[in-house]
Amino acid sequence: MPVLSVLDLAPVPAGLTPGDALRRTLDLAQHAEEWGFRRYWLAEHHNMVGIASAATSVVIGYVAGGTKSIRVGAGGIMLPNHAPIVIAEQFGTLESLYPGRIDLGLGRAPGTDQRTLRALRRNPESADHFPQDVLELQALLGPL
Repeated sequence: MPVLSVLDLAPVPAGLTPGDALRRTLDLAQHAEEWGFRRYWLAEHHNMVGIASAATSVVIGYVAGGTKSIRVGAGGIMLPNHAPIVIAEQFGTLESLYPGRIDLGLGRAPGTDQRTLRALRRNPESADHFPQDVLELQALLGPL
């Protein structure tokens, strides 16, 4: 049997709120778990109307808390958008709360517009430091 996963943007349909979208995300994750899916990943997208997964680690915690066994994680934290220590703290905490169930996928693209990049307080050249940031993140998370 193939291993199946879900990648969710937590879309906000017209007429609904981000809270509605996140409750729908949890419902889908619970069903995916029942149907035998192995992983449920959420995507990081900042400053996008209609997407409720911008605070990706918070949504991951919400979904992990509402499920029992499915692995939950990020289908791409864009590391250039964040200081490695912040991601290490967030995902280390999630792993402590839900041992063996948290995945951390990383991406290199800034993945946003210039205004949002500035709001995240990251340098536009941050993507150039991706390999070093990954090594720093690995060191902060400890032995894998």
